[in-house]
Amino acid sequence: MVGRALFNSDGHRNLLLEDFGRGQMVQANQHLIIHDGMGLLLDPGGHKTFKGALAEVTRELAQGQLDYLFCSHQDPDVVAALNGWLASTDAEVLISSLWQRFIPHFGIEEMMAERLLSIPDEGMVIHLGDAPLVVLPAHFLHSCGNFQLYDPTARILYSGDLGASLGVDYAEVDDFTRHIPYMESFHRRYMGSNALMRAWAQMARQLDIEIIAPQHGAHFVGRQMVEQLIGWCETLVCGADLFASRLIVPSY
Repeated sequence: MVGRALFNSDGHRNLLLEDFGRGQMVQANQHLIIHDGMGLLLDPGGHKTFKGALAEVTRELAQGQLDYLFCSHQDPDVVAALNGWLASTDAEVLISSLWQRFIPHFGIEEMMAERLLSIPDEGMVIHLGDAPLVVLPAHFLHSCGNFQLYDPTARILYSGDLGASLGVDYAEVDDFTRHIPYMESFHRRYMGSNALMRAWAQMARQLDIEIIAPQHGAHFVGRQMVEQLIGWCETLVCGADLFASRLIVPSY
């Protein structure tokens, strides 16, 4: 499997590693950012994806090194294989401070736990060499400790579960209206509330975004497509808006 290049210029590459999460598993994308031989892998995935993803990352980095594993949240499709990644590389793990002490339950060896780095609630800026990467707060979209990653060099927003689609057989959205059914039920159930979606939309519009790349399904390319996704999220009734009224005692 060859990584699909979303951006490639002046020693900076953004690669989509496709098709490592199929079958009975929820399909999941892994993304690799490389800058001057330094690398960051986003949402590295579970045990069944580990062997193939590690081989691809090793091939793409060549003589370089994997510096960071960025985990948008704590779900097993993001973090289950972390022990393998920590054992096979020298990378450090970036994850919300809320989940830092939960992740060892996936089998992280005690000697490697010091490589779990906490992301503060307000986010942070990290660097691959001289290339900044902005860790953005996106709490309750869907996890209570949830982050996205913005690469200003490539103008790509890695949005985690926001913008995710299930069941698509294409890598890039070419018709937003036709794509909505693949996103809608997931977002109505998994995203926290419309108030949070509106806050996210306001934050996202402050960024210069050419591509939004979710963890699941197809990515969104071009300013018009990016704005269509932001606008759709901004008006979506979801999460607590729909489910607060359903917290009732079942009949018995």
